[in-house]
Amino acid sequence: MIRVVLPAHLRTLARVDGEVRLHIEGEATQRSVIDALEADYPTLRGTIRDHVTGQRRAFVRFFACEHDLSHEQPDTPLPAAVATGTEPFLIVGAMAGG
Repeated sequence: MIRVVLPAHLRTLARVDGEVRLHIEGEATQRSVIDALEADYPTLRGTIRDHVTGQRRAFVRFFACEHDLSHEQPDTPLPAAVATGTEPFLIVGAMAGG
């Protein structure tokens, strides 16, 4: 089971409180987590990654085990602590401006 922490605005769209728990078939990767998240919560489709390209949106970041995974390849395995549910996979809305 993968634990996912969403930013407040995505929790509102998904109508969930707290973290989301997902069951992933096969290896836990960014792609498999987002696929499962969008399958379980269709209102999130297109909010985290582009519909056409499948690429992460510019102001969305992924973190796990205190590391920014945003620029990792989507099919890179997530850390073991995330795959086992010990640590959460964090989806964070980035801030810009000054």
